[in-house]
Amino acid sequence: MTSPSQGTEGTFSGYSKAVLTIETVVSVTLARKNVPLNRIVDLVPGSMLTFDNHCDEPLVLEAGGKSIATGETVKIGDKFGLRIREVLVRKAS
Repeated sequence: MTSPSQGTEGTFSGYSKAVLTIETVVSVTLARKNVPLNRIVDLVPGSMLTFDNHCDEPLVLEAGGKSIATGETVKIGDKFGLRIREVLVRKAS
């Protein structure tokens, strides 16, 4: 992930630059679904949950519990990554 200050040297004050170095947890969400609690407590190794999302739908990148982008998985060596396809812009409230 690139920094928002990339290519804008001198645009941010020293304080703003320091704030941009703070780390936050990011996660990639494959799918979400509401499941009855009795189904959850019955889960055992080998159990299967089916989701409504099609396997070709984009994954969602979240930071701070908010969706910030969508993308697709890519293989990078023996790891996986996320190729960003769309950055989600929040409307000012």
